[in-house]
Amino acid sequence: MARESGSPLIALVAGEASGDRLGAGLIEAIRARLPEARFEGVAGPAMRAAGCEAIVDADALAVMGITEVLGHLPRLYAIRRSLVQRWTDKPPDVFVGIDAPDFNLGLEKKLHRRGVRTVHYVSPSVWAWRPRRLKKIRKACDRVLCLLPFEKRFYDEHGLDAVFVGHPRAETIPAEPDVDAARRSFGLGDGEVVALLPGSRAGEVARLAPEFLRTAEWLTERRPGIRFVAALPRATARDAFEAVRSQVAADLDVIVTDQGVDAALAAADVALVTSGTATLETALYGRPMVVAYRLSPTTLALVRSLNLIRVANFSLPNLLAGRELVPEFLQEEAVAERMGPAVAAWLDDPDRRAEAEREFARIRTELARGADGLAAEAVLELLPGAGWEQ
Repeated sequence: MARESGSPLIALVAGEASGDRLGAGLIEAIRARLPEARFEGVAGPAMRAAGCEAIVDADALAVMGITEVLGHLPRLYAIRRSLVQRWTDKPPDVFVGIDAPDFNLGLEKKLHRRGVRTVHYVSPSVWAWRPRRLKKIRKACDRVLCLLPFEKRFYDEHGLDAVFVGHPRAETIPAEPDVDAARRSFGLGDGEVVALLPGSRAGEVARLAPEFLRTAEWLTERRPGIRFVAALPRATARDAFEAVRSQVAADLDVIVTDQGVDAALAAADVALVTSGTATLETALYGRPMVVAYRLSPTTLALVRSLNLIRVANFSLPNLLAGRELVPEFLQEEAVAERMGPAVAAWLDDPDRRAEAEREFARIRTELARGADGLAAEAVLELLPGAGWEQ
């Protein structure tokens, strides 16, 4: 795998907005250390802006769940085959799969067999469910980059090469966000504000938005003047939300923004959040939250029948705290009659909010390690010859 004119080629695949941001930070950190590096792969707008040639748009991989993905398999397999062919004909010096484990681990395994050094950035939740994937990771990856400290400990126990890099958002999210500026940007005053974060994929929005909106209605009936900001940066997710809203809560006053979660969380007192990266971002903003998650009934039945879930809690703040710091509602429990009182309880208890904020501050300190730089160095160490200088 000879380099072209001394310029190493790094291939990357990111499958959603959070992966696109991680990929952009990684590219920028690598380029700061190795300016001649070239990048190509499956990329979103942030990675393209950082200088990655987009072979495929990241939105093409934005599919979740076990059974939900079935209808997309022919298209996903075709994308993977084309990438395998491209990187067999023109092998990269290193391949980095960013999250999207159902897609990337299979791709990494095929490339690894062809002699490409492979990195998986963002550990799959093998410590929580589907532990059999550990065998696949062992065969597919030279190295795993972990965002969370307990993930590296898990891989160390199983003899896999893993590096704890922390999370870039722990450094970019302000410790004291400008609440007044955020509220002014939405035309909000001093009253209670709840951020609604129903997800970044159209499928999860379709499953959760009805109960998120019913929860907002439940709160509106009991707390006059309360306001809601729904952050939906992707057009497909925004369209799905508006379709649900027109059917479930057409008269509800909700500010819908495409700005991403930052402004909504800065403006909010409390957030109602779909489980995933957004729960960690909410914690880093110091905002108490209620977390919900829903799989399709078929996927849930499969997960339960095979005993694939191995942890008591599923949200990242609770996993990092080692206890149930924030309330979680899974599947049939994620309804307005339960989530509404849970949101109201945060608003009514300043002492509890202060306790949560202290724990969120500890989590921030633990995760703020210079993730982009550590990830870049972990990738560059795998370049053939590793002839780069820090």
